[in-house]
Amino acid sequence: MSAKANHYDVIRKPVITEKATMASEANAVVFEVSIDANKPMIKEAVEALFNVKVKAVNTTVTKGKVKRFRGTLGKRKDVKKAYVTLEEGNTIDVTTGL
Repeated sequence: MSAKANHYDVIRKPVITEKATMASEANAVVFEVSIDANKPMIKEAVEALFNVKVKAVNTTVTKGKVKRFRGTLGKRKDVKKAYVTLEEGNTIDVTTGL
């Protein structure tokens, strides 16, 4: 497996919500990441894919809700998000595709 494919396995997609937009004003970007990714892996992947310097990585795991699907109980998947704070002068435009 190539290193680039590995980075794409760690970072799934950017999260674009009201809270993520507020975080972008503080020079931070929010990504949905693999559930087994750790902070050093996330930092390495973001630096390699976007050519920026990462200052800090904070992660949170949102547990999947229990919902009804066609009358039976089902569970949504757990989602891990990474709040990546960038060094001064570095930016990532998440509105454009990779």
